[in-house]
Amino acid sequence: MVAISIIVLVMVERSIGEGDTLAQGESLTENQILTSKNGTFQLGFFETSQGTGRFYLSIRYTKLEGQPLVWIANRDKALPDATSSNLQIATNGNLELFNGRDLFWNTSLSLSTSAESAVLREDGNLVLKDGGAVAAVVWQSFDHPTHTWLPGATLGFDKKTGSTRRLVSWKSNEDPSPGEFAVEISPESKLVLKWKETTVYYESDGSANNQFGFDAQLLNSLAIRFEKERQSTYVRLENTDMIMSGESTSRVFAMLVMDDPKGRLKRVPSRGVSGGGAWAAPSALPPEDFCGAYGELQLNNSCTCLFGFLPSSSPNPMGRSCYRSTSISDCNGKRVKEGFKAVSGIKWPNQPKIERDGGGGDNECKAACLQTCSCTAYAFDGSECLVWEGDLYGIRTDLADDQKLHVKLASSDLPDTGNSKTLEVVIAVVVSVLVLVSGGFLGFFYNRRTKHNKEPGADLLSFDFDVCINSTNDERNMEFDLPMFSYSSVSAATNNFSPQNKLGEGGFGPVYKGELLSGERIALKRLSQKSGQGFEEFRNEIILIAKLQHRNLVRILGCCIHPVESILIYEYMPNKSLDMFLFGSTKQEMLDWKTRTRIVEGIAQGLLYLHEYSRVRIIHRDLKASNILLDDEMNPKISDFGLARIFEGTDSQAHTNRVVGTFGYIAPEYAMEGLFSIKSDVYSFGVLVLEIISGRKNTGFYKTDSISLPGHAWELWISGRGVELVDEKAESLVASTALRYTNVGLLCVQENPNDRPNMSSVVSMLSSEIAALPQPKKPAFSTTRLVSSSSSQTKSAGDPYFSGNHLSNSDIVPR
Repeated sequence: MVAISIIVLVMVERSIGEGDTLAQGESLTENQILTSKNGTFQLGFFETSQGTGRFYLSIRYTKLEGQPLVWIANRDKALPDATSSNLQIATNGNLELFNGRDLFWNTSLSLSTSAESAVLREDGNLVLKDGGAVAAVVWQSFDHPTHTWLPGATLGFDKKTGSTRRLVSWKSNEDPSPGEFAVEISPESKLVLKWKETTVYYESDGSANNQFGFDAQLLNSLAIRFEKERQSTYVRLENTDMIMSGESTSRVFAMLVMDDPKGRLKRVPSRGVSGGGAWAAPSALPPEDFCGAYGELQLNNSCTCLFGFLPSSSPNPMGRSCYRSTSISDCNGKRVKEGFKAVSGIKWPNQPKIERDGGGGDNECKAACLQTCSCTAYAFDGSECLVWEGDLYGIRTDLADDQKLHVKLASSDLPDTGNSKTLEVVIAVVVSVLVLVSGGFLGFFYNRRTKHNKEPGADLLSFDFDVCINSTNDERNMEFDLPMFSYSSVSAATNNFSPQNKLGEGGFGPVYKGELLSGERIALKRLSQKSGQGFEEFRNEIILIAKLQHRNLVRILGCCIHPVESILIYEYMPNKSLDMFLFGSTKQEMLDWKTRTRIVEGIAQGLLYLHEYSRVRIIHRDLKASNILLDDEMNPKISDFGLARIFEGTDSQAHTNRVVGTFGYIAPEYAMEGLFSIKSDVYSFGVLVLEIISGRKNTGFYKTDSISLPGHAWELWISGRGVELVDEKAESLVASTALRYTNVGLLCVQENPNDRPNMSSVVSMLSSEIAALPQPKKPAFSTTRLVSSSSSQTKSAGDPYFSGNHLSNSDIVPR
């Protein structure tokens, strides 16, 4: 589940409540707010994030954590400042918002009224009343919802004005101007989610027996209970069809929010009401072309490019588009040698064309596509030949679908064929003869050459690589469908493995920085034959990382297999590893609170992908600060998959007699019983969260009243001093977020693995500032001091740090 943000709003110069009414002749300025009768809602000038310089006349819900906005008057046009802004009732009865002499918003009443007051009610409704004896309402914010529906507000089609009352998403997490997603009620009484006003990407089926027409699955997922005293229904008025309405009551029990720029609708319960939390409509998939041309929508709603395609520098506004690594033939006479790459586990693209009945089978279908200049892909479903012409849109990951799509690519972009492998065997024989004749020198120089042995950088233009390992009885005899580079070119990229290029050294071996002819920098892990453990780690990384595609996982670019050693080539991480910034470093000040939360959320997303959304379930088993790499924008990437394990099918737990990992991060059931599962990674993540919050290392933690960092955090938590855990160098601290992150960290390090949340729950808890979190139980206390004193892994604050592009030396402890 993708993270859902609630913007914390900052009042420019808040004064204590000025009452709930703005009268004719009065002005609401930056130093004033309207406060509803019981203080539940406030109207004032707010900035979405401190320092943006954009201000909005808004209503906020004060009794929810973060005080989220529920209505925004001028969301289309932000105020440049609050000092010159004012709200007043004009002589024609309209509410008008000015900045200086410029009109930014008004109620747009077509006829003059005798409105004399504007009142902010306890249900969150801003009403404009006339001066008659009845004080009739001439305008109300409930008739003009922006991104949040409150009980009593309306959604639907207004036949009198010809307008549709809908909730519209924010443009971005900090920009509340209208985005491209909306939720509305259709004339058929269905809940509809739309993209760009026309494309429907979710629609309830209306078959359930309830007032809203929501299907039962949606009702259950929302956990909405329509109790008699708080019942919401459809009503049909003279000029309005299918308005969603509710009782105007001081007891606001829930609201629907559409502030997510990615189009997720969520329900938020009021404080003290159970059965709530953030949610997204089930089956509410993004629109078909969300990822653009040749983009694949993955299960976690992120986009990736098909094999042979690269991300465009001009992305699709809703996702991203991809372009070919190498152009194919066109219909203007350009011809290149072509072939096909089979892609499985996906939903086919939109709008296929039935070329023929398929009597000739797959080969005839393939030939038809090759002979058609506009054909970009084909598929044979056993009875029909389907072809696609032009760019491919609407591709989604669908692991349940075993049908294949064959995408046309230039032959130079295709993996090795059997013929090329045969050629390699011939070359190997020739080289062997040369070895005998020349005494070994020429054999050493030319051995294991492949068609991939190009100049440095020639095969690093594409980052979408697959890997294929064919094992024989000798596991070291492997053939990789991964770019392989000659030893001489790798050596040249590192200046002959110059000491000046050395970034550090771990259990895997030394790590070097390299530079290609293009100027691109890379990182190289060098494995010598002396390291048996290192080879297993090398094999694991080849198998795992090359198959994984996620923005929070490190990318492997290629490898080099030499008679003496093997080398892995990775993207270069200029900021190296997290521990370099986090523990005892002058760079610690660069980790302000916003950066720390972004790092925590990124690690959580990467771990969620490994546990639930990758094609195989992967347990990392060595998650720690030194294995979190940071790119140039301080975005985290999980590295070091040498100790990782794959689980097939529904398996989620295993037992081992060989406990591996790093002291201080190993879950207690793993260290003591050899049992590891996804909850083992959750425990390591919890320790890492507490380290990021506190700036202190769990291993080597010395504290008179606690024997570990989780123990110290627990003592502060139960004494109501949880915020004291936060590193004093973490500037721009948001106390409520700090407490929430500490709560999540403590939930992850609970002793019983069954008590720990899974990563999907962790991601939800980190991103939702509204849902109440469970209280953590006492964490598992480990004898950290004893481990630290004996562990070769524990570094003092003064130890030099080196590149995070390394496979660190993990502790191995036999039972």
